[in-house]
Amino acid sequence: MARQSLGLVQGTVDVLILKTLTWNPMHGYGISQWIRQRTDGALAVEDAALYQALHRLERKGWVDSEWGVSETNRRAKFYHITRDGRKQLRTDVAELRRYVEALFKVLEPA
Repeated sequence: MARQSLGLVQGTVDVLILKTLTWNPMHGYGISQWIRQRTDGALAVEDAALYQALHRLERKGWVDSEWGVSETNRRAKFYHITRDGRKQLRTDVAELRRYVEALFKVLEPA
């Protein structure tokens, strides 16, 4: 039976993208594939949400981009995380960890 992707909690797309870009600069399709592979298909970022987030992150100065050639020899926009983006990622990860810890306090047996 195929495993269904989980819905993304609001606010996590930016964190996922920023974290993905800490490994290497990537184009949009590469980012979505890396997230899907890293989570064994449990998380999938839809194209519209991915590109809206990339443009938002670029406007905030957390991601920069430049045009290049993909592995399939096509022109693609490659994104990389900026210094400000790394700083924001640390803040977002800390907040997300606090949220998950609080959530599990409710879910765990007393």
